[in-house]
Amino acid sequence: QVQLVESGGGLVQAGGSLRLSCTTSGIIFRIYAMGWYRQAPGKQRELVAAITSDGTTNYVDSVKGRFTISRDNAKNTVYLQMNSLKPEDTVVYYCNAPKGWDNYWGQGTQVTVSS
Repeated sequence: QVQLVESGGGLVQAGGSLRLSCTTSGIIFRIYAMGWYRQAPGKQRELVAAITSDGTTNYVDSVKGRFTISRDNAKNTVYLQMNSLKPEDTVVYYCNAPKGWDNYWGQGTQVTVSS
């Protein structure tokens, strides 16, 4: 059974910080690229940040300089450190791992940024 479980979402004021965590099971975590996505109502799910098995990272332009993705292979966990949060960051964030042509997804964690 493959399972991705996100945590760390919540309510924060604009300019504040949160750290999201995604703990995985059922995959050989160290060989997987991992990603964080978000999806606003009526929008396509958007890749926010990704990290390869060797630690190479990539970010959507809107979060560059504010968000940092990292991984801890010993804990089978990927993180998303979110700083300088803006109200437009208010959305559900999802952890992702590849599954052939498809993907494994976590249940999502809600981030709400108040102005």
